[in-house]
Amino acid sequence: MKSPIGSISFIGLGLIGMSLLQAIKRSPLALESNILFQGFDPNFTDCDRQCVEKLGLDRFTSDKTILYTADLIILSAPVEVNIALLGEIKQLAAPSTLVSDVSSTKSLIARKARDLDLPFLGMHPMAGKEQQGYRESHEELLHGRRVILCDDNNLLSSEKGAFLVALLESAGCSTLSMTPDEHDRVIAKVSHLPQLLSTLLMEYCGEEISKSGPGFATLARLAGSPWEIWRDIITTNSENIAEELERFSRELALLSLEIRQQDLGPLESRFNKANRLYQTLNEMNRP
Repeated sequence: MKSPIGSISFIGLGLIGMSLLQAIKRSPLALESNILFQGFDPNFTDCDRQCVEKLGLDRFTSDKTILYTADLIILSAPVEVNIALLGEIKQLAAPSTLVSDVSSTKSLIARKARDLDLPFLGMHPMAGKEQQGYRESHEELLHGRRVILCDDNNLLSSEKGAFLVALLESAGCSTLSMTPDEHDRVIAKVSHLPQLLSTLLMEYCGEEISKSGPGFATLARLAGSPWEIWRDIITTNSENIAEELERFSRELALLSLEIRQQDLGPLESRFNKANRLYQTLNEMNRP
């Protein structure tokens, strides 16, 4: 029986795009289905092109008529670039082409796809590093990780949508479904807030970091993330992020008051609850 997805185009070949490509390509289902993996990145040199071909890309091409003939297009550039590409895809891709992305925000891109009447199924692999670029990519980056699927078009029940889920699971990922708006609210709390707190902490403590230890380095790890990635995330999810920062600032003020008054009961409660949640988090992320 012919696979509903025989070719996949990746537009943008950075850390997540190339990690996802490698993970899917080496999955049992993809090997059995003989899927063609092609892609393009406008920032690549000839050396970059040769490197990604060694990592698993079957064909690097700048010809958009070739790229957009794939059964599945995965946009893995920064989110505002991904949004801008949707109009081009509408013009050049077949109506049956499934369009996806790996952006960290989903509401705006899903809305644009809906306006263009594109079959769009958003993805967000919950994995990453503070270092960027395809040289940091690896199929194991996604192994055992969750991929959030944002579907407001009932595409998960379509032949291609179901096959994409099967590919992800064959690659060792688990999947979780939610709406684009729900995604942006949740991720503002568990991803975007930690990034900005880490950035602010490093800036705030900058003059004293020579006296810090490994605990500080662990907490501040995300401060190494590049602005080029986070600029688009912030501009496309600013309301949710601002609300979470404001809520957290109120919790921080309350914590400060408890410490100033030496109100040890609530503080002990916070520590105990955090300890339990930390154990749960470790169990969830255990390979």
